[in-house]
Amino acid sequence: MRLSKTITTITGGGSDGWDLFIKARKMIAQGHDITELTIGEHDIKTDTRIIEAMHAAALGGATGYAMVPGIDTLRETVAKRLATRTGVPTTTDNVLITAGGQAALFAAFRACLDAGDIALYITPYYATYPGTIRSVGGIPKSVTAEADNGFLPTFEALDAAAAESGAKALLINSPNNPTGAVYGRDTLEAIAAVAKKHDLIVISDEVYDTQVWEGEHISIRSLEGMEERTFVVGSMSKSHAMTGSRVGWLVGPDSAMPHVLNLLTNTNYGVAGFTQQAALFALGLGESFEEEIAAPFQRRRLLAQKALAGQNAIRLSPPSGAMYLMLDIRATGLSGDDFADKLLMARGIAVMPGESFGPAAAGHVRIAMTIPDAPFEAAIKEIAAFTASLT
Repeated sequence: MRLSKTITTITGGGSDGWDLFIKARKMIAQGHDITELTIGEHDIKTDTRIIEAMHAAALGGATGYAMVPGIDTLRETVAKRLATRTGVPTTTDNVLITAGGQAALFAAFRACLDAGDIALYITPYYATYPGTIRSVGGIPKSVTAEADNGFLPTFEALDAAAAESGAKALLINSPNNPTGAVYGRDTLEAIAAVAKKHDLIVISDEVYDTQVWEGEHISIRSLEGMEERTFVVGSMSKSHAMTGSRVGWLVGPDSAMPHVLNLLTNTNYGVAGFTQQAALFALGLGESFEEEIAAPFQRRRLLAQKALAGQNAIRLSPPSGAMYLMLDIRATGLSGDDFADKLLMARGIAVMPGESFGPAAAGHVRIAMTIPDAPFEAAIKEIAAFTASLT
């Protein structure tokens, strides 16, 4: 079978960065006791009230074709949510419901790029970013956010990359996976300046907007001159522990969304009505519920900071948001890949090598704060002791 170049080159060749995760899962299947700190999956399940709302919606008949743009009440609620939180007037015309944030990301790039167009993305990066760009026929080009600058991108780096490449789009992510960096106003103003200078469409992945531990979440869409050149990706996955429900959204300019709707009609053809009803119910639980979902990660961040205080083998990158920690283990002389492999084999703890998220995170490992407090604190102390034994 002769397959398209687009689909056979999505990963760019080579490893997709998940080798250690797969190795750890195989060890678990073989009966080994492994502490997993790898993927961003809540250690709690979706709240039973949300599941009950989903069940009631299904029993009530919301099992047929749903409206492709999303049910009106959910779109209205998302629009009001964004308008309230960002100060940007937002209506249902700006909102389309998608099958999770990943589908919104794909739709945004499909809207921005023709075959051969270049899109910038910031490294370290979430694993699917370059593959999503390639999946629409685009060419991904990374822009490094240096560890020594708190993994924050600079105007100079972005400006140089945009000028050199002739890019059409720029993808940003704040709060950031994998680094935990939160882009402050100065950083976002620099990004906006580059976007306006080089006429870039900005795709802003804001799925961690409820998980901010230091500073505040600012949507780049709220900056002057950015509303008409920005797509915002949102999701119920992280804010409401609904990862498997696959409900997200894409927010963009009025002029763009009818064309994006044509794409959704010819891809997923809508999102299941009963999961949308569950999402609507979940959003109705209010900010206090979202704070409850986020609280364990804020708590574990403090546990990790305390456990790592006073030692020199590990440097904790500023964990300002999201459910991850980036540990700088360069003092060991090991790569992130080698460190993670040795840690897994010696101590039975699985973490993600920084190299899984691009070369800018080399010499780091990412910790997902997604196990209960006591074993999480014990694992951090074990990692610190292991690192000390290497140095």
